[in-house]
Parts: sequence; structure tokens; C-alpha cells
Amino acid sequence: MKRKKEEEMVKEKVWSYKNLQIDEGLKPGSKHFQYFFVVSEKGKKKCNYCVWIDDENLTHFRTHSNEFEEIASLKKEQWRRWVQEKIDQGDFRNLVLKLEKNSQQEIDLAEMEKKLKPD
Repeated sequence: MKRKKEEEMVKEKVWSYKNLQIDEGLKPGSKHFQYFFVVSEKGKKKCNYCVWIDDENLTHFRTHSNEFEEIASLKKEQWRRWVQEKIDQGDFRNLVLKLEKNSQQEIDLAEMEKKLKPD
């Protein structure tokens, strides 16, 4: 079922970089800003890269509206360069690029999941 949601997301744009396929798009139905890049090689998923903007920081990325599509259209070229840099570095961890008012932070989702699980 999770795979189906990813397939819905990828309809926005599909492109290639260094023999990898990258499917990108907004997470469908999300109330929060989440823009995904699903990196695959020969039909097998290698990793996810995601851009998150917290609700309280959305105002810093908007121009005229609250529309996620507008924010994505203004910034996605910059985010694609980030994805290409990660691929160039051989960094295929599942990563989030969390954007804040005056900074950005990369978060390894595997580390985040470890912190969320009880010992």
C-alpha cells in the first residue's frame, strides 16, 4: 500500500541522473509541506530524499499564497541540485532537508527513527 502512495507522488516529474531515475513531487494529501525525491536504479528504490518545511516557517517561503505547488515551483531546481550533490557523493541514505527561516538542516531518517523508538 505504501508503494502505491509513492507512485501517486511521482507523477509530477521523472528525470535521470547518472543512470538513476528520480521521481519527484509533493506528498499527496499532506497538510504539511513535504516534497519527495525517490531515487531508483534499474527499477529498485535506492533511497528517498525529502524537503520539509514546518508550518511555522512556510511564511518565509511563500510569495502570494499558501499553495505548496507554488513554493515547490520556486525552489525545486535548487532542491534538484542538492539531490545531485548527494548522488555525486554516493550518499544514498534516506535524508530530509529541513528548511527553516534562516537555515537548513540535513536529517538522516534512520537516526531519527532510532531516536523515536524506545530502548
